[in-house]
Amino acid sequence: MSLPGFFIICMLQSIVAITSGSLMMFYTEEVSVFGHGHEIASKLQGSTPHDQLLIQTSESFSGLLLFTIGFVLFMVAFVKDREFQSFFAKGCVFLHVSMAIWRVSFQGKLEDLAHEWHRQALGDIALALSWVFLLVYSWREKYD
Repeated sequence: MSLPGFFIICMLQSIVAITSGSLMMFYTEEVSVFGHGHEIASKLQGSTPHDQLLIQTSESFSGLLLFTIGFVLFMVAFVKDREFQSFFAKGCVFLHVSMAIWRVSFQGKLEDLAHEWHRQALGDIALALSWVFLLVYSWREKYD
């Protein structure tokens, strides 16, 4: 027996993570311009060729990590154990809320990224809420 909606939430978040990770790995500059705007993206690329290489490598590895997370979400979507799904959903809520807190406390202090943290933290909270709604629905179903 599995939680209703678990497969759908995992697959949707998996598709987003795999797509975003792939774009970050192979189209680093374009994704940076799309996400931050041309002026800020040029500031974030670094001033020396060595800095640019380090930043591009870091962005590519971040994309690889995001791709891997998406792949793990894809695999977890097929697990049918209700207790594991509940545990996994709680972990995802914790992860997304932690990311939102990190964005508020760290990105808000960076001059070039200060105007973006609101939108990104709101996205993290929305992703956490999808898991919270799943947990609330499963608890309602469990105790009714």
